[in-house]
Amino acid sequence: MRKLTVVLAALSVGLAGVAAAAGAASVKITPLGTHDGELCDADRALILEDPDGARLLYDAGRSVRGADDPRLGKLDAVLLTHVHADHLGDAHQAEANAGECAKPEFAVKATPNSNTVNIVLAKKAKFLLGGEMPAFFGARLKELGGDAAQVQPLRFGASTKVGGVTVASVPAVHSNGLAPIFLSAEHAAALAAAGLTAYVGPAGGYVVQFTNGLVVYLSGDTGVTAEQELVVRKLYRARLAVMNIGGTFTTGPAEAAHVINDLVKPAAVIPSHVNEAATKNGKLLPGTKTEAFKRAAKVPVHLPLSGKTMEFNGSGRCVAGC
Repeated sequence: MRKLTVVLAALSVGLAGVAAAAGAASVKITPLGTHDGELCDADRALILEDPDGARLLYDAGRSVRGADDPRLGKLDAVLLTHVHADHLGDAHQAEANAGECAKPEFAVKATPNSNTVNIVLAKKAKFLLGGEMPAFFGARLKELGGDAAQVQPLRFGASTKVGGVTVASVPAVHSNGLAPIFLSAEHAAALAAAGLTAYVGPAGGYVVQFTNGLVVYLSGDTGVTAEQELVVRKLYRARLAVMNIGGTFTTGPAEAAHVINDLVKPAAVIPSHVNEAATKNGKLLPGTKTEAFKRAAKVPVHLPLSGKTMEFNGSGRCVAGC
């Protein structure tokens, strides 16, 4: 009996050790910006990697240097919040660090396909989309020789799995018009002449739950909305936020700080969509919107420096690279 008790105790300790090891596993977040080691005007894209190896690309935009960008690696899913050119990607750099941090040089045109579609095609990744975007992009993939089944509709209230990762769609307060440059010549000419874009349903954001327990809010482009408290915090309990702060088209620094401090209340935040050269030599520049946001936020603010991988535990605390 005593031997059995010893064996059971050892087994319990072993299982506890395994559970602790699993809990200690970190989510890796790598910004893919235009200039190495900096946070620049056009930076939007992030690679989020689960401990189980699942890799997600968030809003490729213009800073991913096409489908052959070696920073991409294997991709299991591509997340697109809305179709504005700075997120869908009408162009990209020919090489790293082209142009200035405040004004990157995008010499390679990606229209009408878009940088994002080219990446989805090349990587054969799932393409997670809300609103009326799935039908449009499904047809575009099929037209280009891809598989329309790669498109995964993900509207508000729904969720899907990518490996062990759960991705849910949440609302964003923003517009979502597809520019004529992404359409065929006939449709593009008619829309451009009328000063219109093609409406493809509401913009959105995402909440991603990783296998180590970390829940991340990806805001996309949004203003202040009640869902940030009611859904993102109270339902999904996000512990890390990637928050747009650039102003004019989205929340500015003060509004974004309100979202973080009073609505989402995560353990930490990564500023995004800063629309400025926020750093020099990897250091935050004084007088920037990003500095104003960092001063106003009541939680740790981790700058997404291009190519610098940050690691987060299940509680939203940065454990490496910040």
